[in-house]
Amino acid sequence: MNASSLKILGIIGARSGSKGVPDKNIRPLGGQPLMAWIIAAAKKSKYINRLIVSTDSPRYAKIAEQYGAEVPHLRPKELSTDSSPDFEYIKYVVDWLAKSEHYQPDIVLRLLPTVPLQSPEDIDLCIAELIKDPGAHSALVIAAARQHPLKALKLVADGLGGKYLVSYLTGGSKEAVPVARQNYEPAYFRANVIACWLKTIKEKESLTGDKIRYHIIPQERAVDIDTELDFIIAEQLIKYFKLK
Repeated sequence: MNASSLKILGIIGARSGSKGVPDKNIRPLGGQPLMAWIIAAAKKSKYINRLIVSTDSPRYAKIAEQYGAEVPHLRPKELSTDSSPDFEYIKYVVDWLAKSEHYQPDIVLRLLPTVPLQSPEDIDLCIAELIKDPGAHSALVIAAARQHPLKALKLVADGLGGKYLVSYLTGGSKEAVPVARQNYEPAYFRANVIACWLKTIKEKESLTGDKIRYHIIPQERAVDIDTELDFIIAEQLIKYFKLK
């Protein structure tokens, strides 16, 4: 399949209602609004040939346009809540473009401002994995888990007004003891780039479908900003790696 003939649409979701860190998506990071980092990476991609920011905020829209992304419409409020699934606003953008511009991409990318240190190469290698396998429904950028999920713990009531500590996954206490990392199968987390065929959205009503290819990146490029601590970590990584 010839990648140069494909219409590849990047969609960056940047709603304005962050509760943990207010206005997180436009907060300065390394001297730029947070969303500017993923916009810059996407614009340097050799595959993405259209880039749209989906936001509910005119203020965010203006910033996105200043950094080179399109904002052809504002996202409806009902798709901009804390509980709104990403699939819904992606589908809204795709449907809006089809109806308003008769534009239909071959591949759609879901991108987020909260993972600002990903490189254009990360995005392109993810797209390449999907293009190499037309039978796949999607491809994801992933990174190794810093803490293996089998080490997770939770508190459960002891029936006496107190709580016990048990394994989060099994509910047993024996699994709460430390186990060498080498004894676990490797575990990975999404680094928040999803590339999928348009037919995955249309036919599977999903961004990933069932058959998912992948591209693995180092943990330092997968930092996902959700708290004040994450901003501090990202700032230090920018300085350490001299990123611009």
